[in-house]
Amino acid sequence: MLGLGVLAQAAGTLVVATPAYLIPLLHLQQGLPLAQVGLLVAAPTVGLVLTLVAWGALADRVGERWVIAGGLALAAAFTGLAALAGGLVPIGVLLLLAGGATGSCNAASGRVVVGWFPRRRRGLAMGIRQMSQPLGVAAAALVVPPLAAAGGAALPLVVGAVATAVLAVACAAGITDPPRPPRAELVAAGNPYRRDRFLLRVHLVSVLLVVPQFTLSTFGLVWLIADLRWSATAAGVVVALAQLVGAGGRIVVGSMSDRFGRMRLLRLVAVAGVVGLLLLAAAGAADWAVPAAILLVVTTTVSVADNGLAFTSVAEAAGPGWSGRALGVQNTGQFVAASTVAPGIGALIAVVGYPVAFALVALAPLAALPLVPRSDAHAG
Repeated sequence: MLGLGVLAQAAGTLVVATPAYLIPLLHLQQGLPLAQVGLLVAAPTVGLVLTLVAWGALADRVGERWVIAGGLALAAAFTGLAALAGGLVPIGVLLLLAGGATGSCNAASGRVVVGWFPRRRRGLAMGIRQMSQPLGVAAAALVVPPLAAAGGAALPLVVGAVATAVLAVACAAGITDPPRPPRAELVAAGNPYRRDRFLLRVHLVSVLLVVPQFTLSTFGLVWLIADLRWSATAAGVVVALAQLVGAGGRIVVGSMSDRFGRMRLLRLVAVAGVVGLLLLAAAGAADWAVPAAILLVVTTTVSVADNGLAFTSVAEAAGPGWSGRALGVQNTGQFVAASTVAPGIGALIAVVGYPVAFALVALAPLAALPLVPRSDAHAG
């Protein structure tokens, strides 16, 4: 079931990421204005953000199996219709709906991990599950450009529709909802947000830590090329390596959290983020091209290490009656914060340059440090 959860999330990510890799076709070859193409790219992510909490609440009420399978089936239908549609507006609306449908996987697949894996193995399992997003993005990067060159924008959308349809059937057949306490017990447990501030603090920490993550993923490539004079190919290899190492790092950190505690490691990740960003800024200011690239890989790995820690902690603290909604809130906060990084940090870089901007971004994990709870929390 963990494998199905990873593949389901990866298929949903493939759908959401596909429009970004259609930019060369739509803008450079077909001449569509970049602003219009940008709206198309943003459409599935906007849909995703708008539906995360609702999908989580539905998973809390009816279980994970049919939420995941039903959401993927809807995503397949809307993506397939987008492949057949003509005009940017209809395609954009359908991609908005498809992105919203993929939100079913985000909260529900996390609930499956927490429900079926014992506490001593959840960190490792969630680290594996968190690899689904980079896998989906990597799949889009590999298959969308050549498919678009061969068959236009429709062909990659058809592939996304087929992938989500296949996973919808597989999840309906292969996922079993984890055991749930009696309804009366869930009601008696109450709202975890009223119990203490643990969940709120983890949400805020995650919002702050997403700033360096998306700063590096958005501007790392262009920084290597523009400031440190790397070739586009070599810089692309460095960024790809950073993503692969980061994906593996999620598993390692998740496994370590099962032994040493999630909040302790989350605090160490925040400290490492501050140090890494300051060293990255220093290397950039000194124009040290190779050390800067190495530090980019290391700091990018650190910047994604908190995701699984926070996700697992939120689900454990919220309990089976509220974990879907809490995970929806967790993801929504991160996506909203991430959406501000490109324009905000981009404007900052234009004024002060990359090294100073990276140093200032270090204030985000620094601010997160006092907000990290002292210890883990578990419902019940």
